[in-house]
Amino acid sequence: MIFDKNGNTVVITQEKVSIIELVKKLQVIYARYSNDNIIINLTSLKPITTSDIVEFLQISNQHREAKHSFVIVTSKIDQDDIPDELIIVPTLQEAYDIIEMEEIERDLGF
Repeated sequence: MIFDKNGNTVVITQEKVSIIELVKKLQVIYARYSNDNIIINLTSLKPITTSDIVEFLQISNQHREAKHSFVIVTSKIDQDDIPDELIIVPTLQEAYDIIEMEEIERDLGF
């Protein structure tokens, strides 16, 4: 797991460990990043299933309720199979764009 913090956004890149292990580790260290926007970069993982992505649902909902962005980056999953609460984009740049748009909406009170 690689952590890259840039301002109030942290990018967590997963290279080897399974998604379930990543979610467990993220829950353990969550307090460290609870006030930042979080991007989960899964582009280097080959097999990703819908059930893998759904593992992030609880932590994503918790983070979004705290008024912070939580975005998953992967192009290896069908968007139609994912719950609407999860935000999944195919590129890292799109993740940054989503965070920027959500910050503007929060600043405007939406």
